[in-house]
Amino acid sequence: MGLIDTLLGHAGEKPVEKIAEEFAPLLAPGETLERAFGLIRDLIVFTDRRMILVDKQGVTGSKVQYLSIPYRSVVMFSVETAGHFDMDSELRIWLSGQSAPISRTLGRDSGVREILALLAQHAPR
Repeated sequence: MGLIDTLLGHAGEKPVEKIAEEFAPLLAPGETLERAFGLIRDLIVFTDRRMILVDKQGVTGSKVQYLSIPYRSVVMFSVETAGHFDMDSELRIWLSGQSAPISRTLGRDSGVREILALLAQHAPR
């Protein structure tokens, strides 16, 4: 994963060791990071208990929004994959009690299949 891939939105999976220090204050006692996927500055982080969507805002990225989604509140999810001429895939997640889905744009090679597998693995039974 090089600089060009990141700028094109193809960042893909990020090592959890690199983000562990940043996320340590956000984790509950005993909660562990499983995997993380990045797209330029934003992240989708999976723990053993929840998914955290990270939205870095502004030019410097100093303003950050963390959206914590417990797996039990995920009702449904979908992905619209990139076509031949598209650069992006669209991830949509519907939560219990909300009518509109949460939507994130992912790059063509940003780990879409892995994200779907993790959501399916953690989906409530």
